[in-house]
Amino acid sequence: MSTLAIGDFVASGIDLLSAATTEVENNPVLNITIFAAFVAVTMFIVLRASRNNKSASDYYAGGRSFTGPQNGFAIAGDYLSAASFLGICGAIAVNGYDGFLYSIGFLVAWLVALLIVAELMRNTGKFTMADVLSFRLKQRPVRMAAALSTLAVCFFYLLAQMAGAGGLVSLLMGIDGKVGQSLVIAVVGALMIIYVLVGGMKGTTWVQIVKAVLLIAGAFAMTVWVLALNGFNLSTLLASAVENAAGGVGEAVLEPGLKYGENPLDFISLALALVLGTAGLPHVLMRFYTVPTAKEARRSVVWAIWLIGAFYLFTLVLGYGAAALVGADAINNAPGGVNSAAPLLALHLGGPILMGFISAVAFATILAVVAGLAITAAASFAHDIYANVIKKGKVEDSDAEVKIARRTVVVIGAVAIIGGIGVQGQNIAFLVALAFAVAASANLPTIVYSLFWKRFTTRGAVWSIYGGLISAMVLIAFSPVVSGSETAMIPGADFAIFPLSNPGIISIPLGFILGWIASITDRTVESPELAAEMDVRAHTGFGAEEAVEH
Repeated sequence: MSTLAIGDFVASGIDLLSAATTEVENNPVLNITIFAAFVAVTMFIVLRASRNNKSASDYYAGGRSFTGPQNGFAIAGDYLSAASFLGICGAIAVNGYDGFLYSIGFLVAWLVALLIVAELMRNTGKFTMADVLSFRLKQRPVRMAAALSTLAVCFFYLLAQMAGAGGLVSLLMGIDGKVGQSLVIAVVGALMIIYVLVGGMKGTTWVQIVKAVLLIAGAFAMTVWVLALNGFNLSTLLASAVENAAGGVGEAVLEPGLKYGENPLDFISLALALVLGTAGLPHVLMRFYTVPTAKEARRSVVWAIWLIGAFYLFTLVLGYGAAALVGADAINNAPGGVNSAAPLLALHLGGPILMGFISAVAFATILAVVAGLAITAAASFAHDIYANVIKKGKVEDSDAEVKIARRTVVVIGAVAIIGGIGVQGQNIAFLVALAFAVAASANLPTIVYSLFWKRFTTRGAVWSIYGGLISAMVLIAFSPVVSGSETAMIPGADFAIFPLSNPGIISIPLGFILGWIASITDRTVESPELAAEMDVRAHTGFGAEEAVEH
């Protein structure tokens, strides 16, 4: 298998649960019951939250009513996707130390978000990423570019999640065939539309909080269980993992280089997209607007770092625990491959009941993430394209804008359902790799320049966004992820001329360089007054509520 990209994790639902879950002790009735219970609880929460959706601020930003700890749990719920739980556990079980590098990358990314964007984004923007990028520049071209980048990231991420959800739920419910899986994808899409349509950001946030609690609690319980079986001695656990290492590699699972020793450049490229892309993910950035002050924004990121950090420590124990108790060869030989590690471990520890709970948590994970992506895409279209590009900022009232956002949610849901059905059985790793690469290549350079460089111009922003977006898409299209490898999206074809699985090492520097060149060669002088106002607001928060109403 080629380099294990982020998309392999998120797409894990497609072939998630191995023969052990489908042939040995899979219990569709139990799984359906647990799923239904989760949906019922979260739907009740969403309906309660919808009572207070009276304005654009309520719908887009939850009325800025969430505390730092609450938003920290929501950020964790938004960020800890099925990739984090299923994929990383499998990567550690099979690849040992090299698999744990993903946990480190995901966690370090939040330090970048905390140090560079969290407080300044909260102070400068209002609802979307484009609020910040267009603050002191020409509104229409920058908002259009930022909105298109946001929609691209959300669409690719959403497509992968939808297909993963369809495969996961279909398998757990014992549904076979394209028609059955298509029906499940349609149901997941319908649930997503209802959550966002009714609850807005407030309802979505509470779904993410519930999901984060379930996921972290489930991982914690399994971690304690695994440690208890090994006398709470990590050395004993690691020794057992070494004994059951895949292919008899022995202690190599405790050392770097087992997976990426032959092509470290590929991992560096992926790591760049991981670490830098997180600070540019639109659905993550929107979370900073749901708190009332910059102080709460900082607190929410600190809480998220602690929660995410603790979770990734759990994955270390769970990954090596799966290797020790299930066996890396058994995991590799299962139909689901490395993605089966966590479910197989749950089945080994607690039988079908624990398996059902863990599977429900995986489903909750996907549902929470797709809801967050849908509201981000809807807000970007309604607030940036409709209100500020088409209507030139002259919308009659906020209700009209929210109506457009609600209609956009339905359209996005329909497109996601059709797209999810269309990519069934395909290797959709490139979709998520593209989402992170676009976020790091197009969004982050423009955010950094907008916040910290006074000479940054409108042309620089447009070049940076479109340059990062197009270069990432082109490089991915001609990479081994799409053609020329065993796991390629188009089997049998070979037009790969770019040797790496992720374009980050090329497209990210290119985004920064294009923004710099376009700005220094641009004779247009942007408003020094708006630049000064943005600087004051970014560092003090003064006037943040009116940040885009100059």
